[in-house]
Amino acid sequence: MLTRTREPEIMDDPALNSHEHERALRALARLNACSGSVWALWQPIRRLAAALNRKQLRILDVATGCADNPISLWELGKRAGLELTIDGCDISDTALAVSQEAAMRAGAPSKFFKLNVMNEALPNDYDVIMSSLFTHHLVEEDVVKLLTKMKSSAKHMLVVNDLVRSYPSLMMVSMATQILSRSSVIHFDGPASVRAAFTPEELKTLAHDAGLNSANIVERFPCRMMLVWRRDKS
Repeated sequence: MLTRTREPEIMDDPALNSHEHERALRALARLNACSGSVWALWQPIRRLAAALNRKQLRILDVATGCADNPISLWELGKRAGLELTIDGCDISDTALAVSQEAAMRAGAPSKFFKLNVMNEALPNDYDVIMSSLFTHHLVEEDVVKLLTKMKSSAKHMLVVNDLVRSYPSLMMVSMATQILSRSSVIHFDGPASVRAAFTPEELKTLAHDAGLNSANIVERFPCRMMLVWRRDKS
């Protein structure tokens, strides 16, 4: 098994040039699109709306990056007749600026705000709180802390999407970053993210420690896994 190894990622460096940061964020959006992440995220959101008999949902995306997932989800909801208001929070000013600009171009009614999720409280007025490609940045204790916060704040559901740590994932992500991006930041951060990621079994243990005993964790090809927890199932 590939041993978990955490090392500082270039995109997390506050000193990173804003141009290079934006370039890396856009490359990451391309990788997300190729992975089918938005479709995986859409399925539990669509099912929640049907179960609640709702045509409107409020969603918060934690560590939103360039907001590619929120905007794509909003567009899917619009086509399906589901009104999604998807806001995002991030610790990076560059990411927030890129996100707001992208939302304005798309016409999405989203707002983006600065928040250090590990040190500040999450808002409690969202039906769904989701996060993508964030948990692998954290030590185990902070993943439990994050999941506990998300569970406490989400009215109905939390969703976590991240990489799976494995040798096949490392190989595929290494190849994909080289093929789909010219960003040296992504060339380094992509494989580093896989090495820092969890296995589904490890994430299940962390979810249990956070009180998410009914959470469902499934692997998603390629290289991803998703945790879904519904309040009405606890």
